Amino acid sequence: MTENTNGDGPSTSALLQSLYSAPDAPSCTVAARALANHIQSTGIHILAIDAITDDLIRASRSKLGSERESSMIAIEEICRTVGAGGGVEPYLLPLLPIILERYPETGKAEVVGKAAEKAAKQLIKLSQPEGVPRFIKVLFDILSTSSVKWKTKAGALDLFASLVKIGPDQVAERLGEIIPPLTQEMRDTKPEVSAAGHKAAMAVCGVLSNLDVLPFVPVLVNCMARPDTVPEAIKQLSANVWVRDVDGPTLAVLVPLLQRALSERSSIVQRQTVILVGNLFKLVRSPDLAHLHLKNLFPGVNRIAETASFPEVREFALQAVNTLILSSGADESTVAALKNSAQASTGPSPIPSTPGTPSVKLTDEDEILAQRSLKSLIGKMAHVTVNPFIETSISYQAGSIASLVRKRDFEEAQWTRYTVPYLSRFMPAEDAEKIAKENLKRWLEIDKERYYKAAGDDDDDPTEKIVNLTFSLAYGGLLLLNHTVLQLRRGWRYGVCGANGCGKSTLLKAINRHQIENFPESVSTFYVEHDIDGEDADVTCLQFLIADKFVKAKNLTPDQISERMREFGFDDARQACKVQSLSGGWKMRLALARAMLCEADLLLLDEPTNHLDRASIEWLQDYLKAQTKVTILTVSHDSGFLDSICTDIIHYQNKQLVYYRGNLSKFVEKYPAARSYYTLSASLVKFVFPPPGALMGVRSQTRAILKATNVTFTYPGAPKPSLMNASCAVTLSSRVGVVGPNGAGKSTLIKLLTGETVPDTGKIEKHPNLRVAYVAQHAFHNIGAHLEKTAVQYIAWRYQDGHDREQAMKASRVLSEEEKKQMEVPIEGKNGEKRKLEMIIGRQKLKKSFQYEVKWKNLDHRHNTWLPREKLMEAGFGKLVQEHDDLEASREGSGSRDLSFKVIRQHLIDVGLDGDIAEYNELKGLSGGQKVKVVIAAALWSKPQVLILDEPTNFLDRDALGGLAVAIRDWAGAFVCISHNEEFVGALCPEIWNVDGGKLVHKGKAAVVEGDAFEDGKRLGSGLNSKKGTPSGSKSATPLPSATNSDNETGSPADPSMPIVKKKKLTRKQLKDREERRRMRKLKWLSDSTGAPREPDTDTEDEH
Repeated sequence: MTENTNGDGPSTSALLQSLYSAPDAPSCTVAARALANHIQSTGIHILAIDAITDDLIRASRSKLGSERESSMIAIEEICRTVGAGGGVEPYLLPLLPIILERYPETGKAEVVGKAAEKAAKQLIKLSQPEGVPRFIKVLFDILSTSSVKWKTKAGALDLFASLVKIGPDQVAERLGEIIPPLTQEMRDTKPEVSAAGHKAAMAVCGVLSNLDVLPFVPVLVNCMARPDTVPEAIKQLSANVWVRDVDGPTLAVLVPLLQRALSERSSIVQRQTVILVGNLFKLVRSPDLAHLHLKNLFPGVNRIAETASFPEVREFALQAVNTLILSSGADESTVAALKNSAQASTGPSPIPSTPGTPSVKLTDEDEILAQRSLKSLIGKMAHVTVNPFIETSISYQAGSIASLVRKRDFEEAQWTRYTVPYLSRFMPAEDAEKIAKENLKRWLEIDKERYYKAAGDDDDDPTEKIVNLTFSLAYGGLLLLNHTVLQLRRGWRYGVCGANGCGKSTLLKAINRHQIENFPESVSTFYVEHDIDGEDADVTCLQFLIADKFVKAKNLTPDQISERMREFGFDDARQACKVQSLSGGWKMRLALARAMLCEADLLLLDEPTNHLDRASIEWLQDYLKAQTKVTILTVSHDSGFLDSICTDIIHYQNKQLVYYRGNLSKFVEKYPAARSYYTLSASLVKFVFPPPGALMGVRSQTRAILKATNVTFTYPGAPKPSLMNASCAVTLSSRVGVVGPNGAGKSTLIKLLTGETVPDTGKIEKHPNLRVAYVAQHAFHNIGAHLEKTAVQYIAWRYQDGHDREQAMKASRVLSEEEKKQMEVPIEGKNGEKRKLEMIIGRQKLKKSFQYEVKWKNLDHRHNTWLPREKLMEAGFGKLVQEHDDLEASREGSGSRDLSFKVIRQHLIDVGLDGDIAEYNELKGLSGGQKVKVVIAAALWSKPQVLILDEPTNFLDRDALGGLAVAIRDWAGAFVCISHNEEFVGALCPEIWNVDGGKLVHKGKAAVVEGDAFEDGKRLGSGLNSKKGTPSGSKSATPLPSATNSDNETGSPADPSMPIVKKKKLTRKQLKDREERRRMRKLKWLSDSTGAPREPDTDTEDEH
């Protein structure tokens, strides 16, 4: 041993001798503390120079119990005193096996074992979180030694709980490596080791963050020790409702259990397991993570899909196979390879650690690279020669650095934590901090080369970069972008592309709110909303901009604002219009005018072409291309718009922003998978609409079921009508596209047809039982008050009373002051008694019309009266009659449907919304496209006969738009659509209603209107009622205009030569038989306990 003294202090050998010769434990502790202080003051290099570590190892194996105890006490004191400054665990960690060797000491030497336990606990406390995996590796090396004693094993297992507390995230990342060896220890024949293994497994599995699986940790740990409990565990897990995203640690624990369960012979266990696999992997958001586990589960699930005895089990297994393939993104060759390996062993195989990250080989290379980097920086910046002792510390640091690199954690504080304390043992702290910063800078460059594929392609361009930063973006616990580059140049126009729900709008909103980390405060931004509904809608357009807080900040005069508005097409008359009277397209223009008045450096446009007609889109394209000083970041599903304006495309790929020079066409050449922007196809997203319900009395596809006659409507405060003398009709075979420029009156016409508004003059008629599904231009207003509900909960709420609650909110159902006064006007009965109507509570068929059960004010129900529809309409109670008709129609469609969450979820899946999102995600967290799907699904729940969509293409991506187009094409009901998307309208609508300047003109191939199905039962083709089964007067394909545009109301003159068919008089026997049938029908209704409506009596009854 080399003598080393510190000034006038004792030598190392003297301190060691004092330690070993101490007469008792307290004296030994004093001597150990003196040795630790000596090491701290001299420097940790003395551990090697004076061979202190080697001497302590020798003493720990001495035949003298006092020396063994002294060595354990000395190690404890060194860990406590020297370890307080950090950076010593590379040199003390090798002592952990030596300490655990002393655990089995018994008898008089039991004090040695207790001293060893204290030393081990003190040594474990030295670990930093990223160093925990190295400590665990040492423990597993001890456990795998064949000659190790059981007390040493138990002691090593007891230390896992402390390590879990230090680095729970690091333990979670490596559960796939930790669980298998712990499983072996839980099956040890020694009860003490098995119990310690069970305790360690419970601590390790406690790091799971998935709240769905945490309650089952004891069950899962029990399965690891006792494989015979797998069926019971699968039963409990399959009964659980899985709602949270499934991460790597959760799969690391569950996959071995699932593998074992897939080998069970029981068909019940197989069924439960494949269902569980499907449910779990639907919640795996990372394709890389799912792919890592694919080889462990696919063979077993596929075997059950092909060989299970029961068809139901095979069907569930096939669904699980498809889910595994979809969630992992596996291609055909990968699936084929997995099927070929299905005969391989189905037992548990090692699960990759840190799923979703680079492979182990890459991590090893990173450690080597980290060592080289630190060595070069130490020699270059601190001028310190790296000897083997220092290299031990460098090697330890490299492991932590590689872990940070793998996780892409480049926080400066973290890199300082895992570098400076270790380097400060050999150099001044200032030099250590400089090395840490330079090392971080080097690794940031390496990370950029690895992951930022196209961000630096334009580095030679001289254009000013207004934004150049690295950031991550998350929403609602879901990571959308992970350490990606945002690089924007002045005057460039970027189109952001990606699937619905990937976070495009979230990115724009985060930039606008400056929620992006390190976003430059000097860059001003403005986000153009989808619409400006509800924002001071009762003021004029000019007043709206003058009062806007953002425009005020620019100190512009009203004349300057007015002049700028003219650039956006707002002449004096349009500036004087109220905001509420503007169409969706003009509201979007107003929002764009506000944005440009603010003169932002970065203009953020979210679906700017929504609601714009073709001329407005062309104007917008020209305007944006002329803005050479403004950087534009836009999200749009309009491929023509992106092709026209974009200088660059930013694409969401694997949580990264990848940059492509050129417009959308150039982008598709480089990334062919994005070709869906150009085609309408249901290959990726399939919509299935419920069949429309039957309409009583309507047996022809060409009878009018909804009709407007000479309607005129003027918005409050508007100088002229938005719609004038418009007439049109809809049949079950109608496929109508409503086109025209912005503000022409398209949406107004639809609102009149659906009862959203009431015409000033003219008449709207519809079949009493007709159900209309209407998705408005600003579709989200329906769900605005229910953002805390999920999509499933919203539909359940809307139809929980057996009818559509939204119907009551229509303007056509709200009584005006005059109508309220009319309610107070009494109706005179046959006996001269006058009564006031309170409500309508029932309806039944009466000849070709209906009669309604009326509840009178201040009279109980036994005084209720049945009044014909015509009498109520004449008395001014048309809205009450229509409200009750809507209620009955809604009941007929939705009242018979099961409102269970399972059925509603499937309905939403049929309309293109992911089932888990539908059932578990709140509406406020959905993207625009997902919300549109919810609104469409809710409108279709009642099985309507007419579907009316106002700008359905606004928020849907191309895949969803293709699925919607195919579903509409195959649907049997009537379809009316307002859209500026010529491709969408042209593919679906042979009949065109062109609305321009408030006038309606019919174009194209109209559906033949051969009659209507209103209460009078008249046909539009003749002045008489036709007999049942009479063929139509014209072929169904005859290109005739709607009857409402003909010279007379019926569409053609009546034939005076037609014979009048008289009603046949019944004989006494027939009258008697009819009365008996009616009596029996009434008795049947009275005895029916289901509450079904009574079958109406009619004058023409052929049944017997």
